[in-house]
Amino acid sequence: RAVNEILNDLNSTKPMQRLLQGDVGSGKTVVACIMLLAAIENGYQAAIMAPTEILAQQHYNTFCQRMKEYPINIGLLSRFRTRAEQKKTLEDLKAGRVDIIIGTHRLLSKDVEFKNLGLLVVDEEQRFGVTHKEKIKKIKENVDVLTLTATPIPRTMHMSLIGIRDMSLLEEAPVDRQPI
Repeated sequence: RAVNEILNDLNSTKPMQRLLQGDVGSGKTVVACIMLLAAIENGYQAAIMAPTEILAQQHYNTFCQRMKEYPINIGLLSRFRTRAEQKKTLEDLKAGRVDIIIGTHRLLSKDVEFKNLGLLVVDEEQRFGVTHKEKIKKIKENVDVLTLTATPIPRTMHMSLIGIRDMSLLEEAPVDRQPI
């Protein structure tokens, strides 16, 4: 159900603002992976923003593994990369040679330029500061945004409940789920 709701949003003429809520291990990352593929298939770049370097690295490893059979270029911007690696990633992102970029709030830096960003996935938005959220708002004006959370803050839940932001729930664990 969540996948269909999000795909319907992506096919809409207005930019998506959707919250995907589910417990740890409920499949939020798998749903995000499907949406990333949909964005890329439609000619767009996608970005995943995580609140910590460790989570960004974890997402990078996960998506590289899950998408290794596809002709998709995935980049990572983090402190774990050398300056030369980051420079090359930024050049490739701007030229459209990176399909998916993963990083922390580093993705909000002035030197990060996209050729054709279509989807921003924000993991655990409540862990970003006010300044970062203001920069995210500027990006949100023109692209589809999917926010993933296991623990939404009251303000985010309120926005979903009154209709400012759509919400999808993952209410049960995927079949054959691996232990966390």
